[in-house]
Amino acid sequence: MNPHAKLICTVSLIMGTSITISSNHWILAWTGLEINTLAIIPLISKSHHPRAIEATIKYFLTQSTASALILFSSMTNAWSTGQWDITQLNHPTSCLMLTMAIAIKLGLVPFHFWFPEVLQGSSLITALLLSTLMKLPPITLLLLTSQSLNTTLLTLLAISSTLIGGWMGLNQTQTRKILAFSSISHLGWMIMIISHNPQLTILTFILYTIMTSTVFLSLAQIKVLKLSTMLISWTKTPMLNATVMLTLLSLAGLPPLTGFMPKWLIIQELTKQEMTPMATIITMLSLLSLFFYLRLAYHSTITLPPNSSNHMKLWRTNKTLNTPTAILTALSTTLLPLSPLIITML
Repeated sequence: MNPHAKLICTVSLIMGTSITISSNHWILAWTGLEINTLAIIPLISKSHHPRAIEATIKYFLTQSTASALILFSSMTNAWSTGQWDITQLNHPTSCLMLTMAIAIKLGLVPFHFWFPEVLQGSSLITALLLSTLMKLPPITLLLLTSQSLNTTLLTLLAISSTLIGGWMGLNQTQTRKILAFSSISHLGWMIMIISHNPQLTILTFILYTIMTSTVFLSLAQIKVLKLSTMLISWTKTPMLNATVMLTLLSLAGLPPLTGFMPKWLIIQELTKQEMTPMATIITMLSLLSLFFYLRLAYHSTITLPPNSSNHMKLWRTNKTLNTPTAILTALSTTLLPLSPLIITML
């Protein structure tokens, strides 16, 4: 891809995200979302592979539908209440339409079908952007309007996302699809708590972003796109594979790693809100995700005896120090002892 085109796309992504998260007016927020969509499309389709083109078309159609719904929702609200302010969403139909639009944008169940396919057609770095940065504007809109939205509907979306995200990830062999279903499952946890404690949603999103970025950057460094390749990647970068294993276990939410903190705090908050059955259900459903994280972790550290392999032998790469990955790995595995400090900052 042309460096100038890549620069324009990157600047547009940052600008679109900044406009949406800092806006107070529906039209301005919608404009930021549109800039984001148009900026990521060249990055998805840059390989010109048929699968990448298919992913681009799917992404464009779903995002444009969601943007149209957001615009229609805000216009309906403005028509009935005279308010264009994002926090003044009071019309019931507008609230319902906005919830559906944000669910499509984020890839929540039952609007999740586009997300794994788009990630599978993208490169690992583009998939990282789609899983983290592109989720920020819709999450922000949901945070700003969370007090107006139907809590029962949000809870239903959250439990469905955690269930389907864990269930459909069980039989996947492509790392990008596994991480797509992981993203859907994590979004379920965020949406579950958004009406009761928005600050906890922000914390969960930040920690999810750190852990997912670590996994994607590590996989991009060792060039692993499927589990069978991961089996023989340990010979090339054994230390990186070991840190990938720890990060995956952190994503699964196992103590004493960072990923345990948001799950623990969300379960605690749900219990305080007298939603113990919901806390029990979502905890049990996270065991589905735990299975495929453990499978990924097992594949990343397994040491096979010498045998004939159908894969091309991997050349040992130059051992260059990747500082961002090292910092993110440290954050992904060691933040749990700082929980009291982080809780006081919320």
